[in-house]
Amino acid sequence: MKKVEAIVRSEKLDEIKDALLKIGIKGLTISQVVGAGNQKGHKEYYRGAVVEIKLLSKIKIEIVTEDNRVEDIIKSILATAKTGEIGDGKIFIYNIENVVRIRTGEQGDNAI
Repeated sequence: MKKVEAIVRSEKLDEIKDALLKIGIKGLTISQVVGAGNQKGHKEYYRGAVVEIKLLSKIKIEIVTEDNRVEDIIKSILATAKTGEIGDGKIFIYNIENVVRIRTGEQGDNAI
């Protein structure tokens, strides 16, 4: 089993969710996060003063899936999240040792 974790632009969330649903991915966790990377932030005006925003708002999507679904998930996220600009985000892949469904006690792929 693998965990696919994608940090993406907030405005791309609906497109990504729809694309994942089309390939049969229904179970995912979405979190609002802030972070800094190559994008470097931006400046805004607040009550007449310039404020430098260094941590930018992003969306984190987490999916635990069978090994054979990972490439399809990556392709789907890349196709919908990519703008070609700095700040499009990143996708991380982790190994998952086990999953336990609390309601039934099922484990492994059956619990996903």
